[in-house]
Parts: sequence; C-alpha cells; structure tokens
Amino acid sequence: MDGANHSVVSEFVFLGLTNSWEIQLLLFVFTSMFYIASMMGNSLIMLTVTSDPHLHSPMYFLLANLYFIDLGVSSVTSPKMIYDLFRKRKVTSFGACIAEIFFIHIIGGVEMVLLTAMAFDRYVAICKPLHYLTIMSPRLCISFLVAAWVTSLIHSMVQLAFVVNLPFCGPNVLDSFYCDLPRFIKLACIDTDQLESMVTANSGLSSIASFIILIISYIVIILTVQKHSSAGSSKVLSTLSAHIAVVVLAFGPLIFV
Repeated sequence: MDGANHSVVSEFVFLGLTNSWEIQLLLFVFTSMFYIASMMGNSLIMLTVTSDPHLHSPMYFLLANLYFIDLGVSSVTSPKMIYDLFRKRKVTSFGACIAEIFFIHIIGGVEMVLLTAMAFDRYVAICKPLHYLTIMSPRLCISFLVAAWVTSLIHSMVQLAFVVNLPFCGPNVLDSFYCDLPRFIKLACIDTDQLESMVTANSGLSSIASFIILIISYIVIILTVQKHSSAGSSKVLSTLSAHIAVVVLAFGPLIFV
C-alpha cells in the first residue's frame, strides 16, 4: 500500500472487561464511586489551595496543578468505560479513539514532569532551606509548568505521528475498554513490528527515565540529611512518604503496561 491513508474503518469495537452481568454491575458501582470520589477530592483540594492565601507557596502550586491533571487522568477513559458497561456493543469512532490516545499521552506526560518538579521542590526545601524561596521562585514554578505541557505535547504529537496515517482496512476489535495504543497499532493492515518498537521506546524510556530521576533525588535527599543528622532522616522519610507513594502508584502500573 502506498503512503496515503486507505482506512476504511470508521469505528472500533471494545471487548470490554467482562461479559458477566453480575461483574459488570459490580464494576459499575465501584468505578462510579471511585470516579466521583476522585473528581470531588481533587476539586476540593484545588479549591482549598487557590482560596487559602497561606497555601500560595511553590509546593502547593505544583500540587494544585498535579490535582488538576488528576482530574484529566480520571476523565479521559473512566466515563466512557462506565457508560460502556451497560452497552451490548461497545464502540467508539476513529476520531474519538485518536483523541483519546492523544489526551492519555499528554496528560500522562504532564504528570510525570510535575512529579519530577515536585521532587526537586522537596530537595530544595530539605537540603537548601535557607535558599528555598530564592530558588523556587514563581518564575521557576511557571517554567516547570510550561515545560511540562510543552514536552508532553511534543511527546503526544510524536506518538500520533506514528499512527495517524496508518491504514485500517479490516479488523476493528480492541481487546480492551479504551483505545490502547499498542493494541490500536496491531489492527493496521501493514507490518507494524518496527512501529510498535518505536512507540514502546518513546513511552517506555521517558517513563523509566523520569522514575530513575525521582529515585535518585530521594537517595540524594536522604544521604544529604544523614550526613548532618541521622535522626533527621526519619523526619525526611515521613515528609517524602506521601510523594513516594504517589510516584510508585503512578509509575508502577505505567512501567508495567
């Protein structure tokens, strides 16, 4: 086939999570509860941070933006998945599938950069407390945010550049409940082995690199504190525990997938 887009597939069919009515009902209850709790919790935290002048600091600025991104993370796939639980034929259009892939990658990229920026914020606060406000200036915080969105936009557009013109002329069934990029590529009417490797490398290397940077930052913080005070390491660990938990919960499934 030539380079033109010969796609004749106008929609994709999801196999979903299960065909059992009982399990679908259970999934509907739990996913709806978690989605509503996520939306309300993240919105409440954002409202608290923006309305309380005492929380207008670099740490809470980054946190508020992280919770804003979490709203997007929850909303990209969850509503469609909950809606599809009670549909006999779970379908999505070609354009909607491309849009979902785009937003999944851009939101995931922003979250990774923000978590890395928050690790740097904790490093400066713990290891250079006297220079904290000088280093973590509003200008630097805005730069972190702009860098997060720009790099993530580039990453997502690169991913789409690999797949947007692929020819889809036959199979249109995705063994998933959302538009998963590797499964999406496999449906193309050409040999996609090299393309799959490039897509995996693009996403995998960026997520693993960010995760390694975060781990290194934690090690540096703990070693720096131990040099000055062995008793202070436990306090630092308790300070970092929440951030470490978020990083593990975010990057663990991402790297596994």
